[in-house]
Order: sequence, then C-alpha cells, then structure tokens
Amino acid sequence: MSLPTYLAARTSQYAAQHETFSNIRQHFNPGTGVGMPDEMLIRARIQLLSWFPWSDIVCSVDATERILFKMVKTYTHEFNTKLYKGEVSFKTGLFINGEWVDPVDGGDMIDVIDPATGKVITAVAGGNTKDVDIAVKAARKAFKTTWGLKVPGSERGNILSRLADLLEKHSDELTALECLNVGKPFAGARQLEIPAAVYVSRYFAGWADKIHGKTIETNEKKFAYTRHEPWGVVGAIVPWNGPLVSAAMKIAPALATGNTVVLKPSEITPFTALYLADLLNEAGVPPGVVNIVNGYGLTVGSAISLHPNVDKITFTGSILTGRKILKAAAESNLKNVTLELGGKSPTIIFDDVDLEQAIKWAAYGVYFNMGQVCVAGSRIYVHEAIYDKFLDGFTNFAKGLTSATGAPFAEGTQHGPQVSKTQFDRVMGYINSGISEGAKVHVGGERSSDEGYFIKPTIFVDAKPSMKIMQEEIFGPVCSIVKFKSEEEVTEWANDTTYGLAANVFTQNSARAIRMSHALEAGTINVNCSLSMELNVPFGGYKQSGMGRELGQEALDTYTQVKAVHVNIGQAL
Repeated sequence: MSLPTYLAARTSQYAAQHETFSNIRQHFNPGTGVGMPDEMLIRARIQLLSWFPWSDIVCSVDATERILFKMVKTYTHEFNTKLYKGEVSFKTGLFINGEWVDPVDGGDMIDVIDPATGKVITAVAGGNTKDVDIAVKAARKAFKTTWGLKVPGSERGNILSRLADLLEKHSDELTALECLNVGKPFAGARQLEIPAAVYVSRYFAGWADKIHGKTIETNEKKFAYTRHEPWGVVGAIVPWNGPLVSAAMKIAPALATGNTVVLKPSEITPFTALYLADLLNEAGVPPGVVNIVNGYGLTVGSAISLHPNVDKITFTGSILTGRKILKAAAESNLKNVTLELGGKSPTIIFDDVDLEQAIKWAAYGVYFNMGQVCVAGSRIYVHEAIYDKFLDGFTNFAKGLTSATGAPFAEGTQHGPQVSKTQFDRVMGYINSGISEGAKVHVGGERSSDEGYFIKPTIFVDAKPSMKIMQEEIFGPVCSIVKFKSEEEVTEWANDTTYGLAANVFTQNSARAIRMSHALEAGTINVNCSLSMELNVPFGGYKQSGMGRELGQEALDTYTQVKAVHVNIGQAL
C-alpha cells in the first residue's frame, strides 16, 4: 500500500469527528487517495501532524502536482543534569511557508558543535540560493494576502502576545538548547536572556495597534496626513552570541509593523531558532509570515542581501560583513538596511566611585557571556588615584570567575566556553598580539581546559592606545585596565576608535556624568552601570558600529516607510 493511500485509509475514521479543520495551511491538488476526496485527504494529512508519532512527514507539491513525501529529521537531546532534566526536540530542516522542508538541492548538512566539549551534537540542513528564493516568494505572498495591510494591528498584536506566552511556557527548553548550543551558563541564561525574548515580543505586541501617522494642517482648502506602512519582506540575519533574543528583537517589531520575515540564524547556533519555528505555527502566525532558512553566510546570507524582492535587511554582526551587506543592498534594489556592527566600549572609572560596585559592574560589563557581547566594556580606564585598589579588586573578581569556569549545566558555573574553535582561536590570537605589542598579561591569557573552548578571564596592563587589543573588537573575556589623569585625557582615549556602540561612566558627580555622556561618541551611555538594554529605549551605534536603531519606539520607524497624502478640499486652478 502506498503512503498516500495508507494515510487516507488510516485517517478516514477521524474525518467524521473533525468536520472543521481551522489549520489548513495551503490548497493543492494531491491527485491521490483511494475512494477519498482530495479535500478530505488534505484535511486528514494536516491533522496527522498532531495525531501520529511520525508527525515530521512533510508534503509538498512539484510542478506536475505530484505529492512528494519527505522526512525532515527531528533531533532529540536528553538533558540529565541537576540544573535541567528532560528531552527537547526540534526539526533540523528549513521552515518555509509554515512547513518543514529539506533544501531543494539536498543542501549541506552542517555540523553543530558543543563548545564545552568540541564534539558534534547533531547536524542541521543548510539552505542555498534556491531555498532563499522560495522563502522570499512565500513571504511576499503572505505580505500581500494574509499579513501586511490586510491584517489589523490588533490582530498582529494578539498573535505576538500568544507567541510571547509560548516562549515563556517553553523557556526551560529554550534555555537548555541555548546553553547546549552556545555554551552559556544555564542559570544566567534562564534568568536574563530567554526572558528577554519573551519581554521583547510582548513589548512590540503592545505597539502593533498604535502605529499611525499624523494630520498636518496646510491651508483652509487642503490638508495632508501621513501613514507609516511596512516595507514588505524583511531579511533578518542574526548572530551566534544571543540567537533567540536577537531573533526576537528583529521578528517582533517586523511583525508588529506588518512586515514578513526571512530569518537566517547563525549556522553555529541555530537550535533555538529551529525550536521557535513550531511555536510560530502554534501561535497562529500565518504561513509565510516568518520563514527560517539556516545556512552559511556566503550562501544564504548573501542570497538574502542580494535578493531583489527583499525590501529591508536587519543585521547584527561584524563590520566586515555589514559592509558586504550594505554593498549588496545597494547593488540589488537599494533596500533599506539596519546594521548593528559591534563595539569597543570604554569603561571610565573616576576616583569618587563606590569602588566595590564599580568593580562588579565593570567585570560584568566585560565578562558576561564570556565577553561575547557587542557592548562589552573591554577598555577600562581608571583614575590614577584609585588605580591600584581597583586593579586588586578586579583581579580578585577575575580569579573568582576563573574558579567558577565550567560546563553550562554544571552547578556553580559562571563562566563558560567560547562559542566555537574559530572564536577560540580568534581570542587567543588577540591575546598573543597584545603580548607581542608589549602589553602585560596580569591575569589569565590562556585556555583553562584541554577539552572545549574555554579561555580564562584575562586582564592586560600597560596597554597603549594604538595596540590591536585597544582598537579592535576581541569578543572574548579579555580587557585592558589603563590609568588616566584627567577628564580631558580619558575622553580623548575613549573616543579614539572606529566604534561607537556604548560607553560606561562611573562617578558620583552628576555634572561630570552629564558632561561625559555628552562628550562620548557612542549610541548608548551607561552611568554607574553597564550592559543596560531596556526594551523601551532605543539601541544602536555611532560611527562604524552601525546605522538605525533597535528596541523602543525608534525601532518601529526602521520597519516602516512614511507615505504623505495630500487632499484637496476646494483649491481650484
């Protein structure tokens, strides 16, 4: 018996019990089935996705209207630790038009590595240019038919709210996957990063029905008004260091404003994005509104950037890749671009601070997520009057963090591995560069385990402004602590970089805090704190740290274009 016939036979008994099927995803003519109408077979097939254990069967239709049955692999990981126990499953294919599919040409199988051990966890499918094209077509169709201006903001907001609820419901599973994939300590990820994805989805859900223009008075015989309309199809390319929250920061405002999305997760850390896909369906996001195409940057990322039917790109990553995306956007269709391209943030400690708090905040600002944070305060400038005391306290903190280094699911772990062998080698390369240029390793500077990609929290002293470790983003647990004499001197040093994402100032003098906040060339200034990122406050950089803003009301502006309408109510020629 053929599989289609078997499906028809096995599901006929359920048809009478399920007269209405609200989750029919698409209409096509299967042209198969014995004694069973095509429409009923379609409905039965969709219900099978939730009724039977072989729910990863995916049907698609080729040009001759034949059904092709494909098995999209499901990966299940069993967690058996004191911090988390349970099985978590996700599909490893591509998520296009609300369904799981394999790459059209077979594609690459991309090994995903456990950074704590250096061993392969599993392999996921990698798409190509053809897959991106299919995803963009699905997104364009959805934008014109089931999303965009066809759906009121209140409904978009309700769907985003349901998605936020599902993210919260599955936060333990998402935390476990993120920690396995990225190497983050479990406790910190569960407390901070996964909840942030929930909150950002809820925040933009609240904005979905409040996106409007304004009426502008011109003269008594004419008036004008503006509309904020979605761009259309948004290509979202997210980094490996915070895969879920980064995806949420792009998907939520895009959907709230009526856009559809083709998401490319990092091929290094795709797990939570793939898990997210099924939650999108469960939340009621229409097919094609969000498509997830995993793959390499040179293939999938380039295809999205160059695609003539992608209207906007939002990207978080390196300056080098950001330049390539900007060039591709210009050469293809002049698509709108938002770029968040990293930083080399200064942390400035004046002599009037609460020293204990300043040490804790400065250490948090550079070592959180093993230094793999775009706003990491890796250049620490300390006033000469308190330099020695600060260095002693900061050194003790770094040593304590070294002793709390371990696997993500080990109790007491506060510091994990770098995300990959490539990133490990990159960070060690910067450490070696600092040594060769004359800086001194005060603490750390070496790997902390023969297994995995662990690097000890590192402190450099005697670093000069021109050194690579002071000018370039390391993206690892490495900082330089430098002595300064005056406000003018430290301001000049702090601004002496091509980056301008964030800066941190510690002082009890409010006038000085305001002066420094105005003088520093960065998109975010933290006073007496670090790594601040509030959902209702815009986030983005100056100089080569990017363009456009994420979060806050300002993010909505980047996902819409303004239309001006002039209405003549009596002006005659």
